[in-house]
Amino acid sequence: MSEQVKRVTIVGGGSAGWLVAGVLASRFKEQAQGGIDITLVESPDVKAIGVGEGTWPSMRTTLQSIGVSETEFMRECDVSFKQGSYFKNWRTGDDDYYHPFSPPGEFSQVNLVSPWQQMHNGSSFADAVSPQIEICRQNKAPKQITTPEYAFILNYGYHLNAAKFGEFLKRHCVDNLQVRYISDHVVGINSNDDDSIKSLQTKQNGDLVADIFVDCTGFASILLGEHYKIGLNKVDRILFNDTALATQVVYKDDQQPISSQTTATAQSAGWVWDIALPQRRGCGYVYSSAHIDHDIAQKEFIDYLSQTIPEAQAQDLSFRKIDINSGYRKNFWHKNCLAIGLSAGFVEPLEASALVMVEMSAKMLADEFPVTKELIPIVANRFNKKFTEHWEQIIDFLKLHYCLTERCDSEYWVDNASQSSYTESMLENLALWQYRPPWHMDTPTIDALFPSASYQYVLCGMGYVSDVTQLPTRSYDQQLNIAQQIFNDVHAKKQKMMSALPTNRELIGKVRAHGFNKI
Repeated sequence: MSEQVKRVTIVGGGSAGWLVAGVLASRFKEQAQGGIDITLVESPDVKAIGVGEGTWPSMRTTLQSIGVSETEFMRECDVSFKQGSYFKNWRTGDDDYYHPFSPPGEFSQVNLVSPWQQMHNGSSFADAVSPQIEICRQNKAPKQITTPEYAFILNYGYHLNAAKFGEFLKRHCVDNLQVRYISDHVVGINSNDDDSIKSLQTKQNGDLVADIFVDCTGFASILLGEHYKIGLNKVDRILFNDTALATQVVYKDDQQPISSQTTATAQSAGWVWDIALPQRRGCGYVYSSAHIDHDIAQKEFIDYLSQTIPEAQAQDLSFRKIDINSGYRKNFWHKNCLAIGLSAGFVEPLEASALVMVEMSAKMLADEFPVTKELIPIVANRFNKKFTEHWEQIIDFLKLHYCLTERCDSEYWVDNASQSSYTESMLENLALWQYRPPWHMDTPTIDALFPSASYQYVLCGMGYVSDVTQLPTRSYDQQLNIAQQIFNDVHAKKQKMMSALPTNRELIGKVRAHGFNKI
């Protein structure tokens, strides 16, 4: 008879460890009821990296599925609303564009890129196809206080305090989902005859025996990286940034507007992230140490911060230096051990992909959970294929933000535009997109990380033109008429939403005072 998988041990807490624990524990009954036993062990001395402060809209589904109240989450984790990303100075050094979370109007039926190219009259693509951009410009929220928890008027994710988020998930998992929690040091690993992990040796709690072990130990990757020596597929020839400087900026008063998007402002050798929480901003300069000296990078960062706070205050801020080892594991699941979160890989946080990869990893583990030990290699193989595919998509999509730049004011931007730093799949896509804009066939799988709408927003924002006149279609005039109606509808929705939606700060205040309605 096949031996069932009954015990899962997660090593490492933080957002990654506790999200995995929450997804598994909310899906399966406890072992006493025929389900599985879930244990999380974390060192009392290791602190979370705590820079992953942006999520995708998928986080709403994840939190709802594990039984979290959106009201309590927002109150306890210093949460604000994120409706997309705003890019400044990426194309020419004096430009901007938005990548909103809401897709273009009637996106499933009509590709609006070509009609916009012919009819835009000076408006950006994102402005023409979505009301969300003007909502972001005015620091408006994506919903009203009467909108139920997790429901939306405009699609949204979150900005959050990563340290508080990890602690919030921990309390929820332990108190409500019966996850067993152990605060202890893992000091050794015991193996079975087939080299799978039998148990973990801890300093005070003896050996922790399990059937599956999840490595959420961050950059250290003590199971998959250190123990199994599974290396990284390095991507530094494609994505050059290898260092980040991070800091926090407190608002001058409690009435300052709270931005609705992550702002990414290009610099001479990288870019600055700017994330607005209710009490502060989280800011960081991600740069390539091969293209700029650390002291000069810090000066550039201070110059950026001095645009919104006094220079003396910017000079006095403390800066945390973070080394980025860009790459992803050659295998994410080996034997009975899989890595999730920073243990699995990391690249610069340009499109906030870190937490969504945790969500997708936890979901696939739950969806494909091996009922018996004999099934572990099959599930591991599927997991490795799927997440290699996801990482390749991330690399290509992030590089797309750089490769179309027209900037030539520094070697960094010149090198990014060089085709020697492109992937083969990028070259193929760009060759196709010369004559047709991205569409559904460019993202053929249902779980593709980035829909074709995301490619449209970035390509149009960076000034890329698809010349559809090379092969005219009989229905093009009809498409123009349909597109004009959609553009008109978007404009009407924009006006209606502008008058109906509160500001971010107003809505966050109401959530703290009253809470959202439960669905």
